[in-house]
Amino acid sequence: MKICVAGQGAFGQKHLDALKRIQGVELTSLVGGNQDATAAVAKKYGIPHWTGDLSEGIKRADAVILATPTQMHFRQGEQVMRAGKHVLIEIPIADNVKDSERLVQIQKETGVTAMAGHVRRFNPSHQWVHKRIQKGELKVQQLQVQTYFFRRSNMNAAGKPRSWTDHLLWHHAAHTVDQFHYQTGEVSSDCYAVQGPIHPELKIAMDMGIVLRAPSGAICTLSLSFNNDGPIGTFFRYICDNGTYLAHYDDLLDGKNNKIDVSKVDVSMDGIELIDREFLAAIKDKREPNSSLAQVLPCMRVLGKLEQIVDPQRKAVA
Repeated sequence: MKICVAGQGAFGQKHLDALKRIQGVELTSLVGGNQDATAAVAKKYGIPHWTGDLSEGIKRADAVILATPTQMHFRQGEQVMRAGKHVLIEIPIADNVKDSERLVQIQKETGVTAMAGHVRRFNPSHQWVHKRIQKGELKVQQLQVQTYFFRRSNMNAAGKPRSWTDHLLWHHAAHTVDQFHYQTGEVSSDCYAVQGPIHPELKIAMDMGIVLRAPSGAICTLSLSFNNDGPIGTFFRYICDNGTYLAHYDDLLDGKNNKIDVSKVDVSMDGIELIDREFLAAIKDKREPNSSLAQVLPCMRVLGKLEQIVDPQRKAVA
């Protein structure tokens, strides 16, 4: 399958690393903003074509992975689907509800495979919990999550300047809101949020607190901060009716800090690789992928409700 990756930055390269480990994949084009950086990354991965024009990459591919700035996701996602090509859009699929709903509608109109990069559904640590939930061995009572980073400038995961600004709600909270829905099998019926002061240069809230409740009564409490000068990342605590489990990326512990081996949960320990494998398998099998645009739309709608609480001025577009 011929694949075009759009986005030469940190996450684009994570997908390139993953795709190199999957048989039957041909990387045909890399699309990026900074052409010097795009050329360097293309040469590093042996990609024969690079460009700043997404349409050029689309022409050379069966499917496109969009690891571009969030604000470009709707326009680019529509462009790929209207061209009849399959698309994987990195999280979040958009930064407002209206565009998210339009992307789902375009997928229905075009019939292509369209997936969102909600990696927590695929991390083996979270998969281990999900499989036990599906077997009826666990039921989530509370999902308690901390998403903590230390940020004073607009840098990406590779320590390079971003051309866009990251967001606690539409990016980082999206991981947890969707995971709460996925693990409980329910959509939040109640949601609440508060946010801290807006950073004078970055123009975003640096701290946020979110509470969700599912119809069954399960709750989710989420604390997010860009002010945390300590261990960084996202720490999940699953408080269940039959055990407590702590997940941090690839690591899983029980409530007494005993490590659980998740190395045999799936064919890889790399969540990005597992996302890409699901995307390609869904295209081949002509089925809806796990984490399809339609499946993550309830998450985007909850984010829209939360934004109306913390930032009423955005209500018109959300």
